[in-house]
Amino acid sequence: MSTGASSLPEIVSTLRASFDAGVTKPYAWRIRALKALRALLIERTAEIEAALVADLRKNPAEAQLTEIGFVIAELDYTISHLRRWLRPKRVRTPLLIAPATASVVKEPLGVVLVIAPWNYPVQLLLVPIIGAIAAGNAVVAKPSELAPATSAVFARLFPRYLDNRAITVVEGGVPETTELLAQRFDHIFYTGNGRVGRIVLEAAAKHLTPVTLELGGKSPAYIDDTVDLDVVAHRLAWGKFMNAGQTCVAPDYVLTTPALARRLEPLLVKVIEEFYGTDPELSDSYGRIVNDAQFERLTGLLDGETVVTGGQTNARTRYIAPTVLSSVSRDSAVMAEEIFGPLLPIVTVESLADAIGFINAGDKPLALYAFTSSAKARRALLTRTSSGAVSFNVPAAHLLVADLPFGGVGQSGTGSYHGERSVAVFSHDKAVLSKIMKPDTFNLVYPPFTRKKDAFIRGFLRRLT
Repeated sequence: MSTGASSLPEIVSTLRASFDAGVTKPYAWRIRALKALRALLIERTAEIEAALVADLRKNPAEAQLTEIGFVIAELDYTISHLRRWLRPKRVRTPLLIAPATASVVKEPLGVVLVIAPWNYPVQLLLVPIIGAIAAGNAVVAKPSELAPATSAVFARLFPRYLDNRAITVVEGGVPETTELLAQRFDHIFYTGNGRVGRIVLEAAAKHLTPVTLELGGKSPAYIDDTVDLDVVAHRLAWGKFMNAGQTCVAPDYVLTTPALARRLEPLLVKVIEEFYGTDPELSDSYGRIVNDAQFERLTGLLDGETVVTGGQTNARTRYIAPTVLSSVSRDSAVMAEEIFGPLLPIVTVESLADAIGFINAGDKPLALYAFTSSAKARRALLTRTSSGAVSFNVPAAHLLVADLPFGGVGQSGTGSYHGERSVAVFSHDKAVLSKIMKPDTFNLVYPPFTRKKDAFIRGFLRRLT
């Protein structure tokens, strides 16, 4: 059910009044809110799992790994480390202003907006909110209208568990999001595609609001002959086909030599059957495409391609089989945009240098995966390409490391979060300097500037460098 665009200015105003009154700033309030969110996830697990089945036919085990359990782990890590993260950090003061003390204090930004996508509607809504709450902000949470069951669950449960004065859910579609973006926020955190990301940036610019953009892109998987291809096939299929390929960090396509492609293809066929049976449409471990528009876009990408396995579709249930495509042309339609679905193109390259050249010819990806044991290859991929993350020998798992920043670069996003960085995103590092009144050592730099003072200043500044 839509919140109603006309009520949004009042909602944001109420949250700002709560923030200005200091409701969200105490450490005790932040910890209570984080623990309440944790209780929501644990006590209402069955309802959330059912919503994910309704929206994406996401298996409960997968929901725990990538959504509910993932968020609980992030909550536990934040709760246990937050006091240390918030501690003021002392910094050195130069001799010129001694005696004095200087420190950096984390200050909450104010009222923040978190706009979540539909593909991981629990994780990608709640993990940014964890950072916003931990940093001491008031929060407007905007779930995706394309995951309506999950959105409805949070709209119903947030008021029962969390402080309504400072944390609220706004449901709805384009009109509500447009009206939200017209309000003044102190930070906007958007996860989604680049087209909407540009709209968010344009709206934020009117208020000079800082923005974090978590976007996507075509994340490549490079494979050479130094690794066990059977293990590669298992990890590649897992990373690609979970959530029916609707994952921003899924391996988008494979880069390997023609000889390795011929060896890899039958292994992928075998692994897909191992994971999902001879008919994946009957498997309760395999999801569905979120809506008809995405289904039609993805099925259109199959036209003219050579299918190794999969390719079956069912428009009524929005089913697309786990599909591997062979000998895909570099200028094929399936290579022109992020796939965001269960199609895995294999593009052949002549060498590592050829693969690096191909990667660098496109937008900077959200992640780059390399299955290689070669130190030389690893070094080349690390130093000669740019991406949000690089993972060797496993896709998508870098998200599980709380101390690693998660975010893109260039077209794949701006800013990063997870762990302590989530608090940093929603905080201002305030500089604090304190100097005693006496003795007043500044008399060395007060006018009038005598020759003696001039010599002192010049000599002191040279020693600083």
